Amino acid sequence: MKEEDLFYTLALTKVNGVGPIIGKRLIENFGTAKKVFKASTQELLIKRVSGQVTKQLQEKDNLIWAEKELKQMQKSHIQPLFYQEEKYPYYLHQCDDAPIILFYKGIGLPDWKSRPIVSLVGTRTPTTRGLAFCKQFMEVVQPFNPIVISGLAYGIDACIHREALAFGLETYGILGHGLQRIYPANHRKLANEMMEQGGVLTEFATQRKIERENFIQRNRIVAGMSQATVVVESAMKGGSMSSVTFANEYNRDVFAVPGRVDDLMSQGCNELIRTHRAQLLQDPREIIDVLNWNKVKTKVRLIQPELFLNLSEEEQRIYDYLNLVGRAVLDLIAMECNLPIYKVSTLLLQLELQGLVKPLPGKYYECMG
Repeated sequence: MKEEDLFYTLALTKVNGVGPIIGKRLIENFGTAKKVFKASTQELLIKRVSGQVTKQLQEKDNLIWAEKELKQMQKSHIQPLFYQEEKYPYYLHQCDDAPIILFYKGIGLPDWKSRPIVSLVGTRTPTTRGLAFCKQFMEVVQPFNPIVISGLAYGIDACIHREALAFGLETYGILGHGLQRIYPANHRKLANEMMEQGGVLTEFATQRKIERENFIQRNRIVAGMSQATVVVESAMKGGSMSSVTFANEYNRDVFAVPGRVDDLMSQGCNELIRTHRAQLLQDPREIIDVLNWNKVKTKVRLIQPELFLNLSEEEQRIYDYLNLVGRAVLDLIAMECNLPIYKVSTLLLQLELQGLVKPLPGKYYECMG
């Protein structure tokens, strides 16, 4: 991202009344964040920008703030991840309220699109049983080389990151504050180790104060970045419950590890399972089956057209793609088959009626051939 583009994008995120949804809409309507700031009052009016936002865009304080933030990023070696760039987390990009820009520190970024990605969250006061599950989970999934996401908080989060590192897996901590500090401070050493085998990410600028609500916002990133969210242990009102709410809203798979009914740190998980907000996860191997990580990619089988008399050229294209990969999310099917999403939805329904594909949770579809 060019420095000038980054400068104006930072300034846009500072404008009162402009959140991720409105901010992205402005950028897409005008082309760049700079053009938003350079637009005349009349141009903003034509694009139906509110008077309050128009007034805020004319405030120089936003530009002064952005200049200071840019210097701090350069000083601290913080990398920006713009939502229109390919290196932006693939699954997060599908969320309407995904941040315009993320801030990152680490040695490199993975291929978010092709790798398995899972988030694990839980209580800050775990039991020995919960900690043991974290280790067992990493041991089971290691052969599939997933990217592991959590929040770098005390308890389950920290255990998840440590076990991922121990098993040689990439792990990313999503922070509820800017990258000029690590909170809790006791996790600075852990964060540094993660930056050598993954990294830390946040949507919060370095000048943003640490506030309680930031960590709830952080949880939507934890849920949005992943194919699925696993709750290891949680009380009824644990912070992890907000991650589940976001994951449910994003139509992502959610799993909860059950426990005894009289165990305080299992009450949240048991309630999620009881109310069908999460799937029961007794063994880490179950998530491999549900997310289809063990599906072996094979060569596309040539399908004789006469076998499926009603298959159009576009239906055949979708079927062949799913036959190759086994299982894929709707957005990826549309992109790989070079078809609009609305059309792919209709075509998938036709294939489903013919018994050729099967719909799965989280807008996934699986080949039945």
